[in-house]
Amino acid sequence: MKQLLLFGNFGAGEIIIIALIVLLLFGGKKIPELMKGIGKGVKSFKDGVKGIEEDINSDEPKKGE
Repeated sequence: MKQLLLFGNFGAGEIIIIALIVLLLFGGKKIPELMKGIGKGVKSFKDGVKGIEEDINSDEPKKGE
């Protein structure tokens, strides 16, 4: 079974500890704002990658031409 590289070999306990530390550092009110910012960043990144892929595909000669 493949593991996510983001979490490596972290177990449930380690992830809970990290989540609690993040909660203590940023507080409950800031976490939704942080997640919203991360979501916008990921969406922007995906849009950029999609645009580059479209540019590459449009530059390739089509079969039969």
